[in-house]
Amino acid sequence: MMTASYQLTRRRLLASAAATAAAAALGTLLPGQALAQTTNVAASLATDGPFTRSTVTEIARRLSRVPFAAPASRLPDVLQNLTYDQYRDIRFKTAASVWQGSGLPFTLQLFHPGFYFKEPIEVAIVKEGEAKHLPYSTDLFDFGPLVPKGIPNTDIGFAGIRIHGPLNKPDYFDEIVVFQGASYFRSLGRGQVYGISARGLAVKTAEPEGEEFPIFRAFWVETPIQDSDTIVLYALLDSPSVTGAYRFTIRPGLPTVMDVEADLFPRVDMAKVGLAPGTSMFFFGPNDRTNVDDFRPEVHDSDGLLMVNGRGERLWRPLSNPSTLQISAFVDAGPRGFGLIQRDRDFVTYEDLEAVYEKRPSLWVEPVGDWGTGAVTLVEIPTNSEIHDNIVAYWQPKDPIPAGSEYSFAYRLSWGGDPAYVAGGMVVHGTMVGRAQLEGDGPARRFVIDFAPYQVLEGKPAEEPKATVTASAGKVSNVVVQPNPLIGDGQGWRVNFEIDPESANLIELRTVLTFPDGRASETWVYRWTATA
Repeated sequence: MMTASYQLTRRRLLASAAATAAAAALGTLLPGQALAQTTNVAASLATDGPFTRSTVTEIARRLSRVPFAAPASRLPDVLQNLTYDQYRDIRFKTAASVWQGSGLPFTLQLFHPGFYFKEPIEVAIVKEGEAKHLPYSTDLFDFGPLVPKGIPNTDIGFAGIRIHGPLNKPDYFDEIVVFQGASYFRSLGRGQVYGISARGLAVKTAEPEGEEFPIFRAFWVETPIQDSDTIVLYALLDSPSVTGAYRFTIRPGLPTVMDVEADLFPRVDMAKVGLAPGTSMFFFGPNDRTNVDDFRPEVHDSDGLLMVNGRGERLWRPLSNPSTLQISAFVDAGPRGFGLIQRDRDFVTYEDLEAVYEKRPSLWVEPVGDWGTGAVTLVEIPTNSEIHDNIVAYWQPKDPIPAGSEYSFAYRLSWGGDPAYVAGGMVVHGTMVGRAQLEGDGPARRFVIDFAPYQVLEGKPAEEPKATVTASAGKVSNVVVQPNPLIGDGQGWRVNFEIDPESANLIELRTVLTFPDGRASETWVYRWTATA
């Protein structure tokens, strides 16, 4: 069963290992804030004191001027080697939630350190311009029978935070957002369940030398305002390559919206960096069922990468589970938006009563300001199980970010469904792939692409469009366009074509519909490989 609690095992969080303590270096970073020396108060970052909007930025700037040293684990021996079941047997007490019973629109809960989550995460609560360190205490948690006895009541930090508030019902506080592990965080919209995750930053993703996983080392959470629908928090990012200050303004709903403002301070020249990364799972679907033996028609948290480029063209790239690592870069200037989308919302598409993949959120990224030239980058990693997140998408700037510089950017995250599109505009409804021959095996493949209107125009069915199919190699033939009355309230269209790869092992395909009345169509893009 893929419950929300089980989701944590799908996060690839093993890259950040505890190393030598940074206490000596950190103690010099904040004038007037000495590193605590007692075992009961171990905060060195999220400490008591004045707090302004620039506080975390200044901490990140100063931290970037000293060599990186991973935060030392404060875990006592009794917690060093918890199993998954033991870790799940530690639960935060709802009654101990910050702002519980105060009448405020949100509450804050903490995750206990242990299992994969051994680096100490510091937390402070901000109110009226003052930050107050929130210390760890065993009194905040219930420890089940599987948990070893003898956990000392010292400030060992936390493993992350989660925020609750009205999402599905005005009188019930649902879990809205979770920050736990490296710089991962996840959220969802009204009526949805957890699926895709986001990260603060992607560094050296899919590079031969190995990926670097920055971590959110500390959080400052502002006390929410009475009757407000918004909560604000700050996070400090740190890794061998970069430090960063993040500000999240979160508004739950459908979609749940996050405005993110970030300031990066590279320690090294950063040539392989991904902004606004999303991390998801694609196991199989109708375009990719190679060696699948499963009762379900499809299994995925996201089924496509959607992009709106700087020219306003809307591109849809179906996801796949390749046999070898695949990286695709969609070069652009001034992107308007991109994201990993779960487009199909019908239960019969998945037939899974437990995972309910039809309720997984899409994650849409809207850059604020001009992000310049770069590429929306898609990484597809082979997987043999749905418990692994094998899809990553992010924006990679064209030029490296120099060491010692300050790099600021902002964006909006929407956790929900497809972003809005013009009424009557055609979107890709589905992609199906199979052999072209009626009998026997052969190299030629048949592609079937369904298009449906984003929003049906009453009494205005589209006239028959023309399909333009192009391929980077091989030979395209038998292009056929026909109505599909079973989708889009009878206003859908289907495109069939065949491609003979000839001697090619990789082909980039592209299909777009052109309508006589000028209505818009998404552009379908796809990468076929001989081993796919």
